[in-house]
Amino acid sequence: MSTPADTNHRAKGASQPGASQAGAGQPDRRNIPDREFEAAWADWHAAHERQRAAPHGFLAVTHLHWLDASPARLDGAPGTWSVEDDVVRLVLGAGERVLRDGQELNPDGNEATVFLGPIPEREGLTLRVEDAGAGHTVIELAKRDGRYVVRPRHPLNPLLTGYRGTPAYPANSEYSVKGIFVPFAEPRPTTVGAAVEGIQHVYAAPGEIRFRLHGKNLSLTAFNGHAPGTLSVLFTDATSGKTTYAANRSLTVPAPGADGTVPLDFNRAVNLPCAYTDLATCPLPPAENRLPVAIEAGEQIPYERQDAS
Repeated sequence: MSTPADTNHRAKGASQPGASQAGAGQPDRRNIPDREFEAAWADWHAAHERQRAAPHGFLAVTHLHWLDASPARLDGAPGTWSVEDDVVRLVLGAGERVLRDGQELNPDGNEATVFLGPIPEREGLTLRVEDAGAGHTVIELAKRDGRYVVRPRHPLNPLLTGYRGTPAYPANSEYSVKGIFVPFAEPRPTTVGAAVEGIQHVYAAPGEIRFRLHGKNLSLTAFNGHAPGTLSVLFTDATSGKTTYAANRSLTVPAPGADGTVPLDFNRAVNLPCAYTDLATCPLPPAENRLPVAIEAGEQIPYERQDAS
């Protein structure tokens, strides 16, 4: 169920995205570049919030089920599920309607057995279940650390319907710095933990990003981003567990320039799904990405959190 986290209090001085820092009725004396920077951040964060609150986004996840060889019925999903030899077996009963890519898996409405997979590591597929009068459920089938996981997503999940937005530090250009991407001679296999105990993620780190902040020379191991050429960093800092989520934050970094330079805008550091729910398997930062400075920029501890019960 969805419950407020004990620590989900906005830090003193934090604001909602895009909130003005000028006093009521007072002229805004910030210079034009600062105002443009803040406006660009507000537009970006509003778009990020819309994506996060999508009807079948991660806030809509209602359950987390790990599959094994024993057939089992799962809360929130039709049919009986099992896995063997890297293939998932789904047995649908009469009248249990499930679609994949718009096609009925049991078009005649009778009992049917469907085989799904194999699915590559960290990838997945989705199925659709129509719910009369209540939208529809999306069933996510994915592979994490060699195991198959099923996560139903429904737009009426209380975490989503009660979502109030994520608090964030006011945009501050001091936390937008230039870094240098230094590639490793060969991509470096890097094993990290996960938000779910007993799960590990392995990534090929292409290099590290070196930068300077608060008078210190710092570096972050970088992974490949979702878009070709981009990078992604997972980190914690001195605010973690205080004003920001304790386990991790994530920052997408544009592709390095010809000279290796990259912009690091920590105002765009975001929470991963595990900041909002126990039903996530998010990766944790590598040990070397625990920054000794306070990154008072980006998203803070969410107001809401869904436990696994």
